Amino acid sequence: MKTSLSSPHRRAIGAFFAFGLLLLAGLTTGYAQRAPEAPVYRVGKIAVKFIGNAIVSEQVVRANMQVHEGGELDEAMIDRDIRSLYKTGLFEFIEVKREVLPDHTVNLVVEITPKFRVLAVRFEGNKAVKSKRLEKEVKSKPNTSLDERQVKEDVEKLREYYQKSGYNQVSVNYAIDRDRSTGFGTIIFKIKEGAKVKIAAVRFVGNANVKDRRLRKEMETKKWWMFSWLTGSGRFKDEQFEDDLDKLRDFYREQGYLDVEIAPDKISYDYPTPSKLLITIRVVEGRRYRVGAITFSGNKLYSSQLLGRVVRQKSGAIFAPSKLDKDVERLEDFYGRDGYLDTRVRLSRKPNIATGNIDIQYDVNESDKFHVESIVIEGNTKSKSTVILRELTLGPGDVFNSVRMKISKLRLENTRFFDDVNLSPQDTNIPGRRNLRVAVKEGRTGNLTFGAGFSSLERATVFAEVSQSNFDLFNRRSLFQGDGQKFRLRLQLGSLSSEATLSFEEPWFLQRELALGFNLSRQSSDYNSSYYTQVQTNAEVYLRKRLFELVEGRVSYSFGFIDITNVSPDASVYISDYAGKHYISRVGLQLLRDTRDKIINTTMGNRVEFDADVAGGVLGGSEDYYRLEFRGAQFFPIFETQTQVLSLLARAGVIQNYGRSTDVPYYNRFYLGGPTTLRGFEYYDVSPRDRVGEPIGGKSYGMFSAEYSMDIVSPIRFAVFYDAGFVNKGAYDFNPSDYHDNFGFGIRLFVAGAPLSLDLGIPLTGDKAAKKGNQFNFSFGTRF
Repeated sequence: MKTSLSSPHRRAIGAFFAFGLLLLAGLTTGYAQRAPEAPVYRVGKIAVKFIGNAIVSEQVVRANMQVHEGGELDEAMIDRDIRSLYKTGLFEFIEVKREVLPDHTVNLVVEITPKFRVLAVRFEGNKAVKSKRLEKEVKSKPNTSLDERQVKEDVEKLREYYQKSGYNQVSVNYAIDRDRSTGFGTIIFKIKEGAKVKIAAVRFVGNANVKDRRLRKEMETKKWWMFSWLTGSGRFKDEQFEDDLDKLRDFYREQGYLDVEIAPDKISYDYPTPSKLLITIRVVEGRRYRVGAITFSGNKLYSSQLLGRVVRQKSGAIFAPSKLDKDVERLEDFYGRDGYLDTRVRLSRKPNIATGNIDIQYDVNESDKFHVESIVIEGNTKSKSTVILRELTLGPGDVFNSVRMKISKLRLENTRFFDDVNLSPQDTNIPGRRNLRVAVKEGRTGNLTFGAGFSSLERATVFAEVSQSNFDLFNRRSLFQGDGQKFRLRLQLGSLSSEATLSFEEPWFLQRELALGFNLSRQSSDYNSSYYTQVQTNAEVYLRKRLFELVEGRVSYSFGFIDITNVSPDASVYISDYAGKHYISRVGLQLLRDTRDKIINTTMGNRVEFDADVAGGVLGGSEDYYRLEFRGAQFFPIFETQTQVLSLLARAGVIQNYGRSTDVPYYNRFYLGGPTTLRGFEYYDVSPRDRVGEPIGGKSYGMFSAEYSMDIVSPIRFAVFYDAGFVNKGAYDFNPSDYHDNFGFGIRLFVAGAPLSLDLGIPLTGDKAAKKGNQFNFSFGTRF
């Protein structure tokens, strides 16, 4: 049954509700008008109360507070002040108490418990290491805040220091003697050094499929040997040993032993004597896995057969996780080579219980194809954009090849103009188009050097040199830099010689990848012989070009003269006959292949160089001869510990006269001896001699050198070496029967940014005239 109201009833009820709402609004308004306002509290007095000894002044506390007397009370500001006081590191505990007065004034009492201060730091039980040396290892110092967390860190630092020094059984504890009457405390480090331990052997148990020797190569922890006092090996270090265990696990996994177990609690440490440690590592190799079936999914652009040829890991191969990760990168690069930049490949591993292998599935998520819209260069505040653009292998309109983008990055890095290079695709609003973003950070390319030096050959020298590897010949506004040209000017004056050199190179002649350069030089020297002075002036122009990926070619023409003066009356006819000026007009060809990882302190790779020169003939000049020379160097990384490197060097050459010349003058011949060849003999002293015993050079030579070097303390390296070589009078005479050889050791370091070698060469075999005792050699640069 529905009930409805008549219009009069509805009007009455509506009026009643309206009256009620008006009444309620009036009451609310009246109440609001009568409500009192919240009082404003102001800060009265601020008192600072120290709990314990007040070793910090009250002014220090107030200086770190923003709340001030008379100001409005702000609880947020008080919280900030408390945090600010804690940040000083001077206080242990801070509390702010409030006293509210009837006049809405609040007095504040800042109760502070200051931290103790360090009165002294003492060491007890240290017999092998002096306290002064240990003080350098800890950060807790007298008259600083006594921070117990820092003391605990210092304990670890001391323990690590002792372990690195061979005391792996050391124990370090601490005690703090607090004097509450003064607020100062004394920190006492209590040390039990134990015996200084040498690692006698590192052994393995359970390694049925891998030899001990192979596993030791993966470790930095080594047994003590005769040169451990130099290399720092042969001592047990906790962190290093833990890293070694990780390396062993990674090595086994890369050999397919994915389930390998090398548990730290299964390793035994035995001490046959208190100073010798025998480490036995227990290995549970587990099963060796191989790659099972290889499948691809999601690939529509390329067939699975084609992608299968891209990956290196094939079915049946040892399952190596890192190689599979590289295959993922190869697949993405394969797509990226054709512009499919956003293609991503996910690797799925599926153990096959039936076969015992691991099946692999590459899930390919293909993307659209992209082209290069434009090149965006950022950060080149000094280098011209053209210098960067010419190193890029991508340009606008090209398919956006990600592999060529990586090559472009390497090319820019190899210029050495920039400290940082980053290339990446940049989104655009155009479908299928991406910008190539090139972001660089300019590096220092210019050097101005003044100095003095000393070498075994030259004795005292002074020099000045200015060089710029990013030179700009025609731009004064940029201080002659930014166009990628090479410039060098060097002046040197020594006790036995003087030298001036000016060189310039334009690496992109005629906007092509072709270098054009010239060298001007003048050198006067007395160190070749005591019977004459030699002045050599030369001008050379050359073209240089990269022929293949790692092979560079160079052709040159040079013209100069050699002036032989101050010839002694006692000189032989062979020398005196060449007194005066001799003009040399020469063309040269050089082929160079260089795969070294670094030019200085090389650790791996090789450098092979072949030189051929022809002088005289149709070129004119006073001398007719040709010269052929080979130089090669190979570098082998032996151990990562101390960056141990073996370098092998070989050289051979021949020079022969032709045409008008009846012989090759002594100043164009080959000589050995000195800091860059045979280090156990004096400069130019390994050579055939004239009737008075003066070296006159040979037409054929060969030499070999082996050097083993390692880091001592960076950047200082220790080296042992062996050199052997011969110089024969006739051309194409490579009979080594009259060889000279030496051994020795030396130091490698850097002085003013240049590599310096200090070598002691000890002669072994050689003629009596050349063997003049041990030779101490100084030399700058790198041997090739």
